[in-house]
Amino acid sequence: MFEFNIDDHKYKNVFFIGIGGISMSALAELMLFKGYKVFGSDNNPSFETNKLEEKGAKIFYEHKKEHIENMDLIIYTDAISMDNVELKEAIRLKKDLVDRASFLGAIMKNYKISIAISGTHGKTSTTSMVAEIIKNLDADPTIMLGGQLDDINGNIKIGKSDFFLTEACEYKSNILKFFPTTAVVLNIDEDHLDYFDNIDQIIRTFKGFIDNLKKEDFAILNVDDENSKSLLPIKNCRLVSFGIENDADFMAKNISFNDFGYPIYDLYYMGKFIDKVRLNILGYHNIYNTLAAIAASYLNGIDFKRCIDGIFEYRGVHRRLEFKGLYKNSRVMDDYAHHPTEIKSSIAAIKKSCKKRLITVFQPHTYTRTRLLLDSFAKSFDESDVIIITDIYAAREKDYGDIHSKTLVNAIKNHHKGAIYMSSFEEILKYLEENLEDEDTVVTMGAGNVYEIGERLLKL
Repeated sequence: MFEFNIDDHKYKNVFFIGIGGISMSALAELMLFKGYKVFGSDNNPSFETNKLEEKGAKIFYEHKKEHIENMDLIIYTDAISMDNVELKEAIRLKKDLVDRASFLGAIMKNYKISIAISGTHGKTSTTSMVAEIIKNLDADPTIMLGGQLDDINGNIKIGKSDFFLTEACEYKSNILKFFPTTAVVLNIDEDHLDYFDNIDQIIRTFKGFIDNLKKEDFAILNVDDENSKSLLPIKNCRLVSFGIENDADFMAKNISFNDFGYPIYDLYYMGKFIDKVRLNILGYHNIYNTLAAIAASYLNGIDFKRCIDGIFEYRGVHRRLEFKGLYKNSRVMDDYAHHPTEIKSSIAAIKKSCKKRLITVFQPHTYTRTRLLLDSFAKSFDESDVIIITDIYAAREKDYGDIHSKTLVNAIKNHHKGAIYMSSFEEILKYLEENLEDEDTVVTMGAGNVYEIGERLLKL
C-alpha cells in the first residue's frame, strides 16, 4: 500500500500524467501549496492547467518519455492508457509510481478529520454543500471537489488544519483505496458498467469502502435507498442514517416547495425537531443531499445553526441544475446528469419551476452506458415536452457500431412522441432559435460538452 507523508518532502519533483483532470489538478495544486515542484502533461490547455501554470507548475501539452527522467514521483489518472509513453517510461526506470485514487487515499491519512462523500449520484453537490457549511470556519479545512464552486473559487480550497473534505468516486473500485474518518453513501445504482459486471459487484465495492473504516469512524447511510440498505448490518464503525420515508437519525419531514420550486422541510435529529431547512436550489433529490451534508458536518463538530445557514447559502455548483441565462424570454439551464436516475430527478426538479414547455437537449455519455441502460434511459424523459438527442460522447471509449443515439430516440418514441435526433450542435441551435417560445425552458444535459449549446445560444 502506498504511503505518503505530505510534510516530509521525500519526493522533490512530482509529475502528474493527465494533470488537467478535475481531481488531478486539485491534487497538483495541493502539492504546489505544500512546496513541491510540480510537473505534468495533458493533451490540451484548460482552465485547470492555466491556473496551475500561474501557480508555478510546468506543464507539457504532449506526452514524451523524456518528461519522466528527472521525476521522483509519478501520479497517473484512470484516463491514461497502459501504453502511454510516460507511464511506460516510469515503469522502465522503476520510478515511484501511483494511481490518482491511491494517492488521494494516502493524502487522506494526513488529516485528523477526513470526510469522503460517495454514491452513484449527488457526490459533487453534497460535497459542495459541506464545503459551503465549513468553508469559513476556524477549522480552515482543505476541500477538493469534482466540480467548480464559486464560493471557493474553483475545485479546491487549501486550508491549514487537520480537516479534509473530498468526494469519492466508485469507478474502477477506487473507493476501496480511500481511508476517511467519515464515509457518506448517498445511494448505490447501476453505473460504470464498462468496468463493473453488475449491481452486486457495485454493492460489494461500497461494502469494501465501509469496511475500511475504524471503530471510531462514522458511516453515514441513506436508508431510503434499497441498495444502500443492503450494506447493513455495519458493525466495524459508528452507523448514522438519514432519510425521508424510513426512520433515520437525520430526517426531513413536512416537505413543501416555495414559488421558485425550492424545497423547505423540518429537520429532525434522533426524533427531535431541530429547525426548518430552506434550500435555494431545485430538486427533491437535493433534500437527501442536504441531510447527508448536515449529518457529515454535525458529526464532525459543526453546530446545527451553521449547518442550516450553510445549506441556505448554497447556490449550487456549476453544471448541476445551473441557470445560465435568458435567450429572449426563454430560460437556459445546464445539468451534468448522464445516468437515467439523475436525468429523471433533474427533469422533475426543473419541471416544477417551468412556466411553459421544457425542452431537454441530451448528449449520451459513453457507448457502454447508453447500450446497457437503454431501457432506463428511454423512460427518463417523460416529464420533458421536447427531447433532442445528439450524438454519443465517446469519452474514454471506441465506437464499435453496436449503439447509436438514433436507437435511443426510437426507444423513447415507444412511449413519448416528442423525441428528435439531431447530430450537430449547429442543427440544434438552429432548431432552438426557430422554435423557442416565450417562457420556455431549455436544459442541456450530459457529462460531455453539450453545455456549449446553451452558451452559444446565449451569445446569439
